[in-house]
Amino acid sequence: MEFMSLSEFYISSNKLTGEIPNLPRDITVLDMSENSLSGNLPSNIGTPNLISLVLLSNQITGHIPQSLCKAEGLYALDLNNNLFEGQLPHCLGVKNIISFLMLSNNRFSGNFPSFLKNCRQLTSLDLSHNSFSGRLPLWIRDLVELRFLRLSQNMFFGEITATISNLSRLHHLNLAGNGLSGAIPWHLSNVTAMTRKYVKDYKVDSNYGDYSTVIRTYNFSSVVIKGHQLDYGIGIWDLVSIDLSFNQLTGRIPEEIAALDGLINLNLSWNQLSGKIPNKLGALHALESLDLSRNMLSGGIPPSLSDLNYLSYMDLSDNNLTGRITSGRQLDTLYTEEPSMYSGNSGLCGPPL
Repeated sequence: MEFMSLSEFYISSNKLTGEIPNLPRDITVLDMSENSLSGNLPSNIGTPNLISLVLLSNQITGHIPQSLCKAEGLYALDLNNNLFEGQLPHCLGVKNIISFLMLSNNRFSGNFPSFLKNCRQLTSLDLSHNSFSGRLPLWIRDLVELRFLRLSQNMFFGEITATISNLSRLHHLNLAGNGLSGAIPWHLSNVTAMTRKYVKDYKVDSNYGDYSTVIRTYNFSSVVIKGHQLDYGIGIWDLVSIDLSFNQLTGRIPEEIAALDGLINLNLSWNQLSGKIPNKLGALHALESLDLSRNMLSGGIPPSLSDLNYLSYMDLSDNNLTGRITSGRQLDTLYTEEPSMYSGNSGLCGPPL
């Protein structure tokens, strides 16, 4: 393969085994995803013209070699679902070109990669299901092109930096399954990409520029929505979502979050949130899934939740809610399908209990 003249090579979803051979120097796009490839990456993986490298869902091991940084035009790197380990090479941020970096379901470790500070064109970042640790950096606010940020199932700790609200184009935020603490920053209401006004004219091609063809073939790992782990492909780009579940967040649910009226999924479950459920959540008219379960929320269920006509899943179980249950055609239908949605709240009364 090394001495072939080859610009683009697509051979995904086959039954290829063994190691990846040395690459032709003129290759620009390589997609060998969803095979059974193993071993380390070849020493010449960073060919000078390489712009897109997609190797997701194989069994490739070892570290990302420094030689990858020789691909000075690399803007799309997808190594999801492999067995990579160690820390990421800092040289990946030298040319500041990379826009699409997907590294989930590996064994990477270390702090939030500092070289990303230089990657101002970064649009999509998935570091989920690894062993990254430390605090989320304040400079994340400088990654203003980010649309998709998934850091779930790592070991990040500390507060959610309020500077994340500077990412006005962000429409998918997943920080679930870490050790994050403190309050939910009310500044999230500044993320205008999660509003209906922004979402209405949202198109993949116009928002993801030159690599829209890459994301159209991207096979994402699961997203927790409507109480289940669901697999999303291209539909992930239309899923306006905040998932902060399985952390140690405290304080109240900020009512300002109701400004994000393009939200489809809001999951704040398995935290230590207290106070009342904001009545203003009834303004989230696009919401399809709401999970506030296993917190310490008190007070009544806001009547405004009955106005959420698209809501097809709600879980308020295992809190300290009291009073009569809000009725309405939508909520009554949800209870029929999910009778445990109010369980673990001994102070609730009235139908349908």
